Amino acid sequence: MSNAYSKGIPETLESLGVKPDNGLSPQQAEERLREHGENRLQGKKEQNLFQKFLRQFMDFLVLILIAAAVISMALGDLLEGGVIIAIVVLNAVLGVVQENRAGNALKALKEMSSPQAKTLRGGQVERIASHLIVPGDVVVLEAGDYIPADLRLIESVNLKIDESALTGESVAAEKDSSKILEYETGVGDRVNSAFMGTMVTYGRGRGVVVGTGMNTQMGHIAAMLTEHEEEPTPLQVSLNHLGKTLGIICIAVCVVIFALGLLRQLDALDIFMTAVSLAVAAIPEGLTMVVTVILALGMQKMVRSNAIIKRLSAVETLGSTTVICSDKTGTLTQNKMTVVKLFADDTFYNVTGTGYDANGNIVKSEKSDGGGLTQAGKFLTEGAVLCNDAIYQKTESKIVGDPTEGALLVLGEKAGISKDTINTEKPRVNEIPFDSQRKLMSTIHPNSDGVASGEPFIMYTKGAPDEILRISNFYYKDGNINPITDDDRNKIMSANGSFAGDALRVLGVAFKYLPQAEGEENELVFVGLMGMIDPPRDEAKEAIKVCKKAGINVKMITGDHKTTAMAIARELDILENDQAVDGREIDDMTDDQLRESAKTTNVFARVSPEHKVRLVTAVRANGNIAAMTGDGVNDAPSLKKADIGVAMGITGTDVSKEAADMILTDDNFASIVKAVEEGRTIYNNIRKVVGYLLSCNIGEILLIFVAMLINWPVPLLPIQLLAINLITDAFPAFALGMEEEEEGIMDIPPRNPKTPIVDKRMMISVSIQSIALAAGTLASFFFAYQRFGLQTGMTACFFTLVLGELLRAYTARSETRSIFKMKIFSNDYLNKCVLLSIVFLVCSVYLPGFRDIFDNVPLTLDELAWSLVFAIVPLAGGEVAKIFLKS
Repeated sequence: MSNAYSKGIPETLESLGVKPDNGLSPQQAEERLREHGENRLQGKKEQNLFQKFLRQFMDFLVLILIAAAVISMALGDLLEGGVIIAIVVLNAVLGVVQENRAGNALKALKEMSSPQAKTLRGGQVERIASHLIVPGDVVVLEAGDYIPADLRLIESVNLKIDESALTGESVAAEKDSSKILEYETGVGDRVNSAFMGTMVTYGRGRGVVVGTGMNTQMGHIAAMLTEHEEEPTPLQVSLNHLGKTLGIICIAVCVVIFALGLLRQLDALDIFMTAVSLAVAAIPEGLTMVVTVILALGMQKMVRSNAIIKRLSAVETLGSTTVICSDKTGTLTQNKMTVVKLFADDTFYNVTGTGYDANGNIVKSEKSDGGGLTQAGKFLTEGAVLCNDAIYQKTESKIVGDPTEGALLVLGEKAGISKDTINTEKPRVNEIPFDSQRKLMSTIHPNSDGVASGEPFIMYTKGAPDEILRISNFYYKDGNINPITDDDRNKIMSANGSFAGDALRVLGVAFKYLPQAEGEENELVFVGLMGMIDPPRDEAKEAIKVCKKAGINVKMITGDHKTTAMAIARELDILENDQAVDGREIDDMTDDQLRESAKTTNVFARVSPEHKVRLVTAVRANGNIAAMTGDGVNDAPSLKKADIGVAMGITGTDVSKEAADMILTDDNFASIVKAVEEGRTIYNNIRKVVGYLLSCNIGEILLIFVAMLINWPVPLLPIQLLAINLITDAFPAFALGMEEEEEGIMDIPPRNPKTPIVDKRMMISVSIQSIALAAGTLASFFFAYQRFGLQTGMTACFFTLVLGELLRAYTARSETRSIFKMKIFSNDYLNKCVLLSIVFLVCSVYLPGFRDIFDNVPLTLDELAWSLVFAIVPLAGGEVAKIFLKS
């Protein structure tokens, strides 16, 4: 029954076939359980491990490698084919392991509902497991209870429910079961309803279940989570495109080589094996593994910076982020209501300190003359502390109870008025509880401080300023109780308007002396006003400045009210053109209109989970890489939909953490900036790796292709090419991925997401380096072949190619800086990898038995010296490429 909020209580109960004082009978509950199923959230069927493993082979490059391996093995070359198959399988295993890294958001959603609920069955209140709740059950609610299903409230007494995890609103929602709402009323404004997974913070009530399982607001979110498939990241798109391009080039060159061989009437089998060798040379077998390891190492580094990355590719996605769509509550703000302003005795006060930390002071604002808290200010603070049901755990800086009342207790501590102490002096003897009709709460205490009133009791009343002022006949000012004048009322309402204009939640306080421990809320003495807000995080302000400098736009997307959102956004310097859009306006927009609005608007308020997903979609449709931050259940679908979802580790719900790609362990918005910086560095390093490996592989293609064109013997065997690609290329590539960030990396705008990883600059650089590599190795081969024979020529070619690539790794450490302007040996990882590769090279040429695998012969000192000379050519090519690109 999705529209129960727009119907009266009798109509709702009748449609569900239940009596409010009796509830369902056990038989009815059993029948409905069979009809509607258990109150659980469902997910789509997952792929098993074998299916995930098979999917890893659905890659163009991998399929070419498998084909090359099968052909090699069919033609009797079991070693080469076996090595290729082993590499392919290893990559597939790594892929499956990484797929299983992320938690399941739906599992967390299933655990969010209360394990037990108080339900009226057959006229008796019973505690039953929440998954057995059915539509029509009458649920009894008290402070501290989690809501087990979606309810239409049928009774509410001072009922407040914390819905921040669902709506994003930081203040507990006041509920009123008697209201009948319009059909268009949004989730955050349904005051006659309660929703699965939220929690009662104050009062009591009862509600009839109108939705269970997937038919709840929580279920709606779960359904959206299953609808959003993970999309490839920019790096994955670039690498996939690169793979297909390389594959097509590989096939084309192989066909050309095979055709040339047949035209020259060469042996078909020999020319076919040469084509296979070329295929092996063209494909950078180690690229996928190297990129995976670089990303994994980046993940480990980010953990030390308070960011847990759950998905490898999310590391590089951060680096290309152009827009951060941030939730307000708990992300940009502290999710801790804080009193920041007071008005008493015609005086304005500022309250320093934020959150639930008692450190802070109360000082007169610039609007008022200097000095400390007046007697009226002390009355205001004392009333706020005494007329209060929350508990402040000072040593832990925690609040138990309503966050608004908790903020008042923290205010009291700053004024030197502790609830524990003042309650001992003036214990509560009576009260008039808060209700949403009166918007007031009053408590009565002994008048023990010797005030010359002649009365033994005092009643403090707090509530909505207009209601407090309406029932106040007097005004406490200058230490005296005076009849309130129209001028006083105007000043008070002006102060209230000033606070409201700053998006503060405002409460008024008044008192009244009583002859006995009971009284009515009338003829009160007005004391003053308190303005509070969920304040911005200080570190968020600085982080947003850095984001702007880095060309990253920050948008606030919140379920809170428009005025509050704009005030916070203004303070954080997010607000543009002093404009914001709310949920109703979003509903009236087409997708195209929303896309246009997202280009110029940075603040979106009163939004639902569906709105958040639409907004993230609109931002991405404008060509942006969108990151979404959040901590509530309501953020989960948009976290899933964004290019990268960022959840808060401390205040975040399990659902948001499971749906996100990254979790901030310190809930610090500034950690995102550090993660973006790390992401940019990793992407730059991956570019270095790709450029390095491509120039290696294309150089090898040119080596064999040119040799074939000029009718020379093939200079390298397939097993030699495979060894070069997997060992002497891959090891230095790993080390290049460990380069530190280059200076000024956060002073440049994000890269264009549509720009391929192999852009024009890289193509020019790779072309120059590939030609230099091919020229140096061809020269080495020809020189040794002519003087010492074919096998020595092939060994010299192998030695020159490996050493040339190792030397060129040092110049590949920067795409722009010359090797002579760097600390050449500052990358210790590279030094070790090069040393390891040289050991392999020496063993493959000089170690008996091992060298036979590669068909190498030992080189003499003379042959070795010439190979070393030719190995310098590729390094020179790398430096020439940098000079050419600068000119």
